[in-house]
Amino acid sequence: MDLLRYRHVPTILLLAALAGCTQQQNTQELKEKTAQATAEVKHDAEAVAAGIQESWSRDKPLDLNTATKEQLLSLPGVTAAEANRVIAGRPFAETGEVVTRLIMPKTEYDKIADRVTAKK
Repeated sequence: MDLLRYRHVPTILLLAALAGCTQQQNTQELKEKTAQATAEVKHDAEAVAAGIQESWSRDKPLDLNTATKEQLLSLPGVTAAEANRVIAGRPFAETGEVVTRLIMPKTEYDKIADRVTAKK
């Protein structure tokens, strides 16, 4: 009679073990989904920030004579070396001087021409 009373114990233990495995798998899935969602949110936030920055630079041209290196680097295609050359080449009477003075190639200047100014 005692043996019949405990016959369900192995079944209960087996179910408990399976439930533990399922919980662990669900935890791993949750971690993976969280990581993926975080990556997507980060990408979206970067895209929004880039859009805001681009909009700002289009509405308010960047002055080549006063812009910081970081501001120059925010312009599309401008490299650190070009930003340093712009700063070293100041002052500019007009924006096109960055090409005529060989500070940056015309192809790169064309990308930023409508976003920069040279105020005296």
